[in-house]
Amino acid sequence: MHLLASRHRLCTASGSRILASDPRVSPSNFFNLLEQSVDMPPKKAAEISESDATEGTEATDVADTASAATDEATEGDLTVADVTQTKHVISPIDDLTKSGIATMDIKRLKEAGIHTVQSLLMHTKKALGHVKGISEAKVEKILSVANEMCGNTFITGSEALKKRAQVKRLSTGCTDFNTLLGGGVETMSITEVFGEFRTGKTQLCHTLAVTAQLPVSKGGGGGKTVYIDTEGTFRPEKVAPIAERFGLNPKKALDNIIVARVYTHEQQIECITALPKLMIESQFALVIIDSITALFRVDFTGRGELADRQQKLGQHLAGLAKLADEFNLAIFVTNQVMAQVDGAAMFTADPKKPIGGHILAHASTTRLYLRKGRGDTRVAKIYDSPSLAEGEASYSIAAEGIIDAAE
Repeated sequence: MHLLASRHRLCTASGSRILASDPRVSPSNFFNLLEQSVDMPPKKAAEISESDATEGTEATDVADTASAATDEATEGDLTVADVTQTKHVISPIDDLTKSGIATMDIKRLKEAGIHTVQSLLMHTKKALGHVKGISEAKVEKILSVANEMCGNTFITGSEALKKRAQVKRLSTGCTDFNTLLGGGVETMSITEVFGEFRTGKTQLCHTLAVTAQLPVSKGGGGGKTVYIDTEGTFRPEKVAPIAERFGLNPKKALDNIIVARVYTHEQQIECITALPKLMIESQFALVIIDSITALFRVDFTGRGELADRQQKLGQHLAGLAKLADEFNLAIFVTNQVMAQVDGAAMFTADPKKPIGGHILAHASTTRLYLRKGRGDTRVAKIYDSPSLAEGEASYSIAAEGIIDAAE
């Protein structure tokens, strides 16, 4: 992965930026320079206090935990709400040196974009074998050590419930919308919103980019946001009124939004590949891609390239799903719609359907359909979800982001 060939910018939303096309910037120091451009230095989860965010002097707080299980809870009656939230553990790839893996091999894995033990186990032996300097024998040894560190592949249902208790829910800014989503946009999953123009997709992205920085107890994720802009719709001036609404310092809120303006699907994929290095050093809660399919539609045209497009899109989405699980992130993507022109359209009340086909449909954990309602009201509908019941919620769009719909 080489970022120098890209012409996109990766920068903080407040304006500090580093040009990826600048020949003076090497791949090794690119993200180090980026972190220096952010006013707030990287902090570990335990170092960010809730008092800072409450006073509006810090936009992130990741030391928050859910309430402990009640004493009356008995086996067989447990729900996610009854389980004490445990800290999401991330094991740096450097930990492998404690088990005899050579430092040079660790360096090679990092150069290939693998920065955690969890990420290592998400790669196939074939993919690891393509890493320069890593032989087949080394792959077997490294994976064996990684498996011992991370424990068994199989876990009990109770352990799975404890893992679900780590999930955070990011506020949309609208009470009914949050209720529809069971509390907000959840981490460890991919949430897709699609709809026609002026339904609030991008405004929802801006709102979530701010609320992700709130403490967990206040409907946030206690971390920074990565905003990958594929259509040139990110507007930093929109962030200030949203931040003020939620009691955050506008300047610091902007500095905690890392923006990448990309122009090709290859740059879009490169950005996601490069993120683990940044996330192992700083706390992030949300990755936004607005929109997920736009560049794939531009770069692949005609039926002859459809199969290749869907294959690349599928690999991209698989990488996003791994990233969400590895770092306890919410992946929030917007999507476009197209008119349904086949014979079934005449029997459908709304003949519009999302782009991306079955590949995107199966990759998204939760799909939301946004449409226009009466007047300034917009309506969000659960289109597909493994856990949420079908339903709708009304909301409105304002300068302060997504808000409750007027009565």
